[in-house]
Amino acid sequence: MRLLVTRPEPDASLEAEKLVARGHEPVLAPLLAIEFVPGVTLELPGAQALIVTSRNALRALASHSELEAARKLPLFAVGEATARAAAKLGFAEVTRGPGTASGLPELIRGKLKPEGGKLVHLAGETLAFDLKSALEAEGFSLRQPVLYRTVPARDFPAQALSLLKAGKLDGAILMSPRTARIFALLLDRHGVVTEGKRLVCYCLSQAVAEALEALGLRVRVALHPREEDVLALLDSEAASS
Repeated sequence: MRLLVTRPEPDASLEAEKLVARGHEPVLAPLLAIEFVPGVTLELPGAQALIVTSRNALRALASHSELEAARKLPLFAVGEATARAAAKLGFAEVTRGPGTASGLPELIRGKLKPEGGKLVHLAGETLAFDLKSALEAEGFSLRQPVLYRTVPARDFPAQALSLLKAGKLDGAILMSPRTARIFALLLDRHGVVTEGKRLVCYCLSQAVAEALEALGLRVRVALHPREEDVLALLDSEAASS
């Protein structure tokens, strides 16, 4: 299948390699760009644990002056890929979450107590889930230093738009609700909603799929919110076609 890969770099290229290995043809169309925010103070003294909901936060942390202090704390990662990235960065105590930020409060509540100290969420400027309110409702204190921001694409790349208009794409992989919203916006902006309805949108989660509802696009949702499950969904679709 010829598939749009909409993740920001470097994840887009990494995902493209996996698709090629599975016999698919990726077309890179990152719909977000990542910018690191310099000079952010993490304020780690007194913290009992870190929370990371994106590998982009770990990429920003890799060159941060407080990296060594951060490595000494337990870390809660949103899912498997983020947990692996944290371990690679040198974190010794990593707890893997269920794949979405909304599943982290229950996990954290089962392992930590509010009186143990504040939590520090290494965050992006735009968050899909209000982790702060959810944890504060459980009595925890949470800081959210912003280490990176995401900048939305203003257009589809020329190759992607040309293939879309010509009906030469089979699907698009969408890994976040924000990316899905940008995808829908650009389809409308370029006047290619009809062409977009011919695609199958392979979505990481139901929340991603819901961001496409207004345009009535065809969606498939991974069994679990993990990249591996999105790839498995693609394999299943390709085998049945």
